[in-house]
Amino acid sequence: MSTANELANAYLAGAGQLRAAVRGMTPEQLAARPIPGKMSTLEVVAHIADFEPILADRIQRLIALDNPTVMAADENEFLKHLFYADRDVEEELAVIEAIRRKTARLIRKLSPDQLKRTGTHSEKGPVTLERIIQMATNHIPHHLPFIADKRAALGIG
Repeated sequence: MSTANELANAYLAGAGQLRAAVRGMTPEQLAARPIPGKMSTLEVVAHIADFEPILADRIQRLIALDNPTVMAADENEFLKHLFYADRDVEEELAVIEAIRRKTARLIRKLSPDQLKRTGTHSEKGPVTLERIIQMATNHIPHHLPFIADKRAALGIG
């Protein structure tokens, strides 16, 4: 089991990793779809920004409520309806960074017993607070290779 401080540090690091992954990309490069059938880098960042509040809400619910239900969200429906291609990358990054800073402060205050609190994910079933934090932490690193692939396909170092 990780400590609250270790979890918070790992969670918080994702925002900087994402910013580094898109650093130096022009608006045209961010909007490009160099890999057929895949989202643009801007759309990936918008997806992450839209899921940050959802993931933070899950963490907060497990901290504050007894055995809450946390709802799943369909990323494909978000992509279809929430105008990802028209987003501003700096605004999206700022949202991610702000939510991660705020939520990391909460995580740092948790005791080992609090990390064991449980809830029910609407699709995955029972889940601990620690697991929800790990899922949120892993979201950005999961997408970083996709951004790296787009940079490579565009010839950006």
